Amino acid sequence: MTTVEIPGSKSVTARALFLAAAADGTTTLLRPLRSDDTEGFAEGLRALGYTLTQDADRWTVEGRPQGPARDAEVYCRDGATTARFLPVLAAAGRGTFRFDASAQMRRRPLGPLTGALRALGVDLRHEEAEGHHPLRITADGVRGGELSLDASLSSQYLTALLLLGPLTEQGLRITVTDLVSAPYVEITVAMMRAFGATVTRTGRVYEVAPGGYRATAYPVEPDASTASYFLAAAALTGRELTVPGLGEDALQGDLRFADVLARMGARVEIGTDRVTVEGPRDGRLAGLTVDMRDISDTMPTLAAIAPFADGPVRIENVANTRIKECDRLDACAGNLRRLGVDVATGHDWIEIRPGAPRGTELASHGDHRMVMSFSVTALRTPGITFDDPGCVRKTFPGFHEAFGRLREEWATTG
Repeated sequence: MTTVEIPGSKSVTARALFLAAAADGTTTLLRPLRSDDTEGFAEGLRALGYTLTQDADRWTVEGRPQGPARDAEVYCRDGATTARFLPVLAAAGRGTFRFDASAQMRRRPLGPLTGALRALGVDLRHEEAEGHHPLRITADGVRGGELSLDASLSSQYLTALLLLGPLTEQGLRITVTDLVSAPYVEITVAMMRAFGATVTRTGRVYEVAPGGYRATAYPVEPDASTASYFLAAAALTGRELTVPGLGEDALQGDLRFADVLARMGARVEIGTDRVTVEGPRDGRLAGLTVDMRDISDTMPTLAAIAPFADGPVRIENVANTRIKECDRLDACAGNLRRLGVDVATGHDWIEIRPGAPRGTELASHGDHRMVMSFSVTALRTPGITFDDPGCVRKTFPGFHEAFGRLREEWATTG
């Protein structure tokens, strides 16, 4: 059996950085993810005047409950969490703050979040396209109150506002009209409570009490989205693989991808602190239809192994993947067609028919998940290359080395 250590969760690391910055006291993050996105978040905090020390396996953040130390311009790079969470942190303070991002991030919508901030009285102006970066905030704290939010495009809109709640004078009461990727909100709520906040949910209504956050020592669990590539590799090749650190009590909903692999015929065991997947010995996976609305970041992983199933694989309810780093539905379909696979797409679905992929260069679209997902396809399809393999640095700079070691181990064990 193979054991693979997965780097820390990007989602958990970003939330922990926000919470640590807003907390009263000094927080230590244990085993945080070090990647382009999290480094960008840390860089943004420093621009806002926060003190952050980064060692190999622990980061220390000096909290400032009163908000940023100075006026600042923050460049958010490609990071969606940086681009959506840091303006909220700034709005809770006092000063003038300008935020901008890469061309890719500028294209991604921000309107539901910035509209909610304006409804709460925040002086916020989009400098170019309405609802997109760049933006400028003249902050004087946030009083709080009630608002309605459509989070059908991204759960990060709701997460950002929930994180804001304890920093307001009166707290927040948020009625959510629609929500995608709900498990990510569950991560947020659990982490807020770990930092001393009071959050309750009744149906679609979230209530957050004022009172701020308390510093703590916080361990960052391995990234479940990243784990999906290695678990899928085991399912596709008939091998057995264990990822430690992700188990029954994991915060991240993307661990549910293992359940999808079980439906396809893999043996899956989820223990208290580990998940193990063993693929069918004959390499035959079952086709299926699956709603991936709540685990849509793993949609490309499933799409990449779908051609090897014995029947069609239909993935539904994933319209939000069209506004990620790229249009992931069309990007997956395009790459599958390059491989010679029959595929069809609609507004919120993709259907992949069984096929025999052939080696070719695939388009990365600057999206780390395209490269990591189709690296799994390459385990059974020689000759696959990528036009931008280095884009994995966004979440897992050492991915190719780790995946290469896995291939070598399996090659030597027959």
